Amino acid sequence: MGARRCVHLEVSTVRLRRRRHDTETLEDAGTFEVIDLPARHEASYLVCLEPWSDEMREAGDHKSRWYERAKGHGLRVKLAVNAADQPIGMIQYVPIDQSPAEGTDLYMILCIWVHGYRSGVGNEQGRGIGTALLAAAEADARALGAMGIAAWGLTIPVWMKSAWFKKLGYQSVQRAKGRELVWKPFAPHAEPPRWVNPRPVASGGDDHVHVVAFQSGWCPAANLVYERAKRAANELGDGVHFTTIDTMDRETFVRFGHSDEVFVDGRPLQRGAPPSYRAVKRRLGRKRRKHHSP
Repeated sequence: MGARRCVHLEVSTVRLRRRRHDTETLEDAGTFEVIDLPARHEASYLVCLEPWSDEMREAGDHKSRWYERAKGHGLRVKLAVNAADQPIGMIQYVPIDQSPAEGTDLYMILCIWVHGYRSGVGNEQGRGIGTALLAAAEADARALGAMGIAAWGLTIPVWMKSAWFKKLGYQSVQRAKGRELVWKPFAPHAEPPRWVNPRPVASGGDDHVHVVAFQSGWCPAANLVYERAKRAANELGDGVHFTTIDTMDRETFVRFGHSDEVFVDGRPLQRGAPPSYRAVKRRLGRKRRKHHSP
C-alpha cells in the first residue's frame, strides 16, 4: 500500500432499504447509496453534513484547509446519500501515517457520522447507514492493499463509540483517557496500530496564563474549541498568551503527540463535549486572576 494516494471520485453504490412491509415501494421504504465524495457535496462534507449549524460556521475554515492538503496524502471520503441526493452519513479515513496513530500498511478511520438531528435532513440513525459506510470503507482499504483498518472510539456511550466498532468485529489495542484504539486486520501477518505517545505540555510562566493549541483542522468540533479559546485569549488580552502548534505537519505532531487539543497551563481545556465560549472565557479569566493575585 502506498503511503500517499489521492482521493478518487468513482461512484460505488450500496443500496439498502428499511425493514418495512413488503408491499411498500423502494422509495417509500427509504433508500440510500454509499458513494465516493463528489464535488457537489464537498461543502456539506466540510461542515459534517450540518450546513444549518451556527457552531459549524463558528469553527472557521480549518477543515477546508486541512482537506485541500489531505487530498494529496491519501484521504478517502464516502457519503451516504438519500433518494433526493442529500448527504445523510459520512466516513473519512487516511493512511495511518497521516493519522493520530502509527502502524504499517493500515488505514485509519478519523470519523464516521450519521446525521442524528431534527434540523436539516432529520435523524437518519438506526437504519444501518453507519454499518454500510464502515463496510464500504473496509472494502476500499482492502482494494488499496491495506493489511487492516484502524479506528478510534470513545469508551463512554456518545459519538464514535468504541463498543460499536467492537460489535462489528474490531479488536481493542490500547485505551487512554476515555479513548480506545481498535482495529480489524485483513491478513494474519498484519501488525496492530499504536497511539503516538503524547508529551507533557509546558504550563508557562508565573505571570501569565499559557494556552497551547495543537491544531490540524480535520475535526470541526476540535476547531470550534480552538476558535473559542483563541477568541477568549484575545479578548482577555494581557496575561493570557495563546500559542498555535500546527500538527498538519507529521513531524511536528509526532514530536508533541497531540493532534487537536487545547491546553491551559498544561492541562486539557476540554473534557467531553466542546465547552461554550462563555465557559472557556470564564476559565481563562479565573486563571489570569490567579496568576496576578498577590
